[in-house]
Parts: sequence; C-alpha cells; structure tokens
Amino acid sequence: MTVTLHVCTTCRTGEVQEEDAPRQGALLHAALSKAGAPEGVQIVPVECLSACSQGASIALSAPGKWTYVYGRLRCTDSADILAGAAAYAATADGLVPWRERPVIFRKQSLARIPPMEFSK
Repeated sequence: MTVTLHVCTTCRTGEVQEEDAPRQGALLHAALSKAGAPEGVQIVPVECLSACSQGASIALSAPGKWTYVYGRLRCTDSADILAGAAAYAATADGLVPWRERPVIFRKQSLARIPPMEFSK
C-alpha cells in the first residue's frame, strides 16, 4: 500500500510575501523531492491544506489508515519528515508509537483524522 505525503506548495508560512516570491511550501516540496521518498511513500504537491496560519504544512494518508496533518515545517525538517513518513508507512493503521515519532511530529501535529472505514 502506498502512503501519500501531501505537501502544500502555496504555504507562505503566515508571512506577507511578494506575489512571485518562492513560497515556503514549494521550497519544502522541492527539498523533500530532492531528498527522495522512502520506500512505499509518494510525495505529492497540493495547492492548499487550509493550514495557512500554521506555516508550511504536510499531510500523511493511506487507505485504511489515520491521516495526520502537520504544520510549522521548514526545509531543514526534510530528514525528519521523511523519517516520519517511513515510520507511518510501516504501520498497519497509521498510528506510530509516540516515542518512535520524530520530535516535529510529536509537537507540530495539527490534526488526526480517522480512516474512512473507521468504526468504534
């Protein structure tokens, strides 16, 4: 099963920028793409994750797994983001044990969304 790492390319990280200035989200996407996706993960640019006030943001999702949205990210976080994506891909349900998550995933989670097939 392929995990999708969505990267908001329109994020301005809450900053006022010139219209043609490089967006922090686009720079993050470029850094992640250059580093290369872990096995079982595809990096997909998206135009908006509606986390505009939270800086550059990403979402991790896969069929049957919990989806996570993370914010306040920078290009320098690329290695941790990819490590977190690999850990997420290795789970059956998307729930990576707390201590096994990169620190940025522990502290910068914006949302956790249940899988479409979720039942109590």
